[in-house]
Amino acid sequence: MKEAKTGFERRTALLDEALGVGRSFDIVGRTLTIGGRRAKLWVVNGYAQDAMLERIIASWRLLPSLEDVPDLQVFLERWVTACDASVQMDWDKAVTAVFSGKTLLVLDGYHGGILLEAKQFPLRSVEEPDTSKVLRGSHDGFGESLMKNAALLRRRIRTPQLTLERLEAGERSKTDIALCYMAGQADEKLVNELRQKISAIDVRSVAMSQESIAEAIAPRQWYNPFPKVRYTERPDVATACLMEGDVLVMVDNTPAVMILPTTFFRFAEEINDYYFPPLVGTYLQLVRITILLLTVFITPLWYLLVKDPGRLHENLHFLLIQDDYYVPLIVQLLLVELIVDLLKLASLNTPSALSSSFSMLGALILGDFAVQSRWLVPEVLVYMAFVAIANYAQHSYEMGYAFKLCRMALLILIWLADWWGFGFGVAGILLLVATTKPLAGKGYLYPLIPFNGKDMKALLHRRPISRKNT
Repeated sequence: MKEAKTGFERRTALLDEALGVGRSFDIVGRTLTIGGRRAKLWVVNGYAQDAMLERIIASWRLLPSLEDVPDLQVFLERWVTACDASVQMDWDKAVTAVFSGKTLLVLDGYHGGILLEAKQFPLRSVEEPDTSKVLRGSHDGFGESLMKNAALLRRRIRTPQLTLERLEAGERSKTDIALCYMAGQADEKLVNELRQKISAIDVRSVAMSQESIAEAIAPRQWYNPFPKVRYTERPDVATACLMEGDVLVMVDNTPAVMILPTTFFRFAEEINDYYFPPLVGTYLQLVRITILLLTVFITPLWYLLVKDPGRLHENLHFLLIQDDYYVPLIVQLLLVELIVDLLKLASLNTPSALSSSFSMLGALILGDFAVQSRWLVPEVLVYMAFVAIANYAQHSYEMGYAFKLCRMALLILIWLADWWGFGFGVAGILLLVATTKPLAGKGYLYPLIPFNGKDMKALLHRRPISRKNT
């Protein structure tokens, strides 16, 4: 079992080169003597728990001899006190594990190395996501650590049926991915399909975490704006979806968890609906669906009606524009659509201390001045203000921008062909939704197509939990 002295030196030199010792300042290679034998330990500075490693190394220094230790497995069982430790014979996997935060130990005279779980990532606290707040309920949220996120799920689901499979993607990034589902409840065909798609990802790096994974496994439909994945940063939402048979895909370094399968109607659900009584929750769901439809059609319908005032019924004359204007209405509507996005993008880069001043300046300069100079009419600002506010009723940014692009396409078609353009636009939107290919599952319009009356009713009616479980 013993190696020549040059063998140990050769192995440590190759590992130093592979890990970048001396080339990267954060890679630490520490030479030790354990039981009269040479040893070397590698760890990424900033990952390791110093107190834990010092305690383990101190216990190794007290070993008088390793003559009665035939291999590393026996050494692991006798003298390694870390809870998570294993023997690794594959040097490529050992190098990847070190970059993932583990500590590698190599001993002279033994084949392979020992990997110790003694890492501690720099993390932010478990806090409620800014984009999904609740009046009642838990106020914790997922973070950037895959293990911490898994622990938040285990805290809520204390059953062996909760299964978390570890996968890996990215030739260079070697990003950890967790496939989470309830064994015996989740669709096994769906789980196998997702497992195969993730395992087959062939990319050099998963730089944008969950978005890179979604793009790598999504069907190629660049022209279709409707989202194929739902995301959440709330552990209670993820837990509820798991208990309903959904599958979660958690990616390391991001708090956003992917919920699959994704259907069009599931975007109408929101966590606050379930923290209120059933009647109130049902009302909120219906209000949200109504508002989402209004965000798509309110400005195109208004523009269609006022485009030709002579054809407008006298009962609808209140919709007409009273003031003079110089810029065509279609240009005004599209311009305000772009201005709203401009304000959103600018607000993302505005320091929090200046956000209030930015909001006032934006309202004064872009609103009042534009009306007084007759670039915009007040009616355009009113309708677009409603649309901009109503977009926040939709918790999915991706679905909000899908509606926005459909609304802008409707405006252009109405400008070109009036009622015919409106009809073609509505038909085109329905066709886009119907032909959207989900990442996995029964279909994007399920439970409408294929029809499932029970699931459809559950989406439109917030039932009491006692009835739901019967």
